[in-house]
Amino acid sequence: MIIGIGTDICDIRRIRTIYDRHPERFPAKAFTDAERERCDRRPDPVPCYAKRFAAKEAVAKAIATEDSGPLSWQDVEVINRKSGRPDILLHAGAAARLASMTPPGHTASIRISLSDERDYAVAFAVVEAYPA
Repeated sequence: MIIGIGTDICDIRRIRTIYDRHPERFPAKAFTDAERERCDRRPDPVPCYAKRFAAKEAVAKAIATEDSGPLSWQDVEVINRKSGRPDILLHAGAAARLASMTPPGHTASIRISLSDERDYAVAFAVVEAYPA
């Protein structure tokens, strides 16, 4: 069963402006070491960062509740499987939030889809719960 959905669109030009002003501080604040390592290997890391930023926002929306507060950017991590498929790892507050919204006797998983085109990055997250 679906227990949460979230989507986000991110203007890559906006991320580029922030990155250009704060090339060290912005990635360190918003992304995990592994995310920074992956994006910084690219000739232009900004689209990679923008997709991950959109993913973090989409996941935050998918696991939000009526009384939930903000999450740390570091608590939602975008990884890539060997196939290249993106996946999500939750840490600390995000993991606790997902656990609290998962029905008893169920296991939750998050599916994420990422895409980008010249000026925009988009992410769509679906949180599923299935019997353990």
